[in-house]
Amino acid sequence: MKKTLRLQTQTLWDFPSQHYLHEQEHAQSYKGATPSYIIWNLLQRYSQPGDVIVDPMCGAGTTLDVAKELHRKAFGFDLNPIRKDIKLADARKIPLEKQSADFVFIDPPYSTHLAYSGKEKCIGELEATSSEYYDAMERVIREIHRILKPSRYMALLVSDSAKKGKPFLPIGFNLFSILGDYFLPVDIIAITRHNAKLLRNHWHSSAVEGNYFLRGFSYLFIMYKMGKGESPGKWLDRRSPEEYKKQLDSFTIKKKH
Repeated sequence: MKKTLRLQTQTLWDFPSQHYLHEQEHAQSYKGATPSYIIWNLLQRYSQPGDVIVDPMCGAGTTLDVAKELHRKAFGFDLNPIRKDIKLADARKIPLEKQSADFVFIDPPYSTHLAYSGKEKCIGELEATSSEYYDAMERVIREIHRILKPSRYMALLVSDSAKKGKPFLPIGFNLFSILGDYFLPVDIIAITRHNAKLLRNHWHSSAVEGNYFLRGFSYLFIMYKMGKGESPGKWLDRRSPEEYKKQLDSFTIKKKH
């Protein structure tokens, strides 16, 4: 059964579950699957029905599912496609024409925390302690800039890295800096992480013993590609009038007669 959805209005997003559609239950077993609530909020705010949505690291295909439900046309690519509607491609060379996308979402690997494709050229096999990871991610971001139309938005979801006995890696800050070379920042959202590991008491005792912190949130960077003659901060409103009215009505307190 589909859950009732409302737009997030603050910069701290927290969701009751990983997904809201029955079709996305297959993604529960996919490690690192993007919560569908995130995609839903982004597409409601920064795209319209009929728009072309692109996810160059599509993983479990959450972006495709939400885009389809919202009547957007979606293209998903991955080095290890697990569905027929996800095409084999490297995010550093997206097989789309220049300025063909209306919105791009990407949830890249943050260092080697998870086992992804196992392929040597996979960015998920690169440690974020070296420049090689960030060089690869800059190539991805440059490709996103190439395929994105002017006056359009993109978003990147990522977490920092902190492992016991290893240095803290501010991956989010570093990627945000690279994004700033190609796009203008719209906002930064903190996404509360609901990881089963965070419920295990020994993880918390280890954090106390080792005097470090468990990762409790991810960054969601929302960026904008400037169009000709536009001024910073005066972003083009890409919302569908019908969807906008529906969402606005959901916050309206109805008077009792």
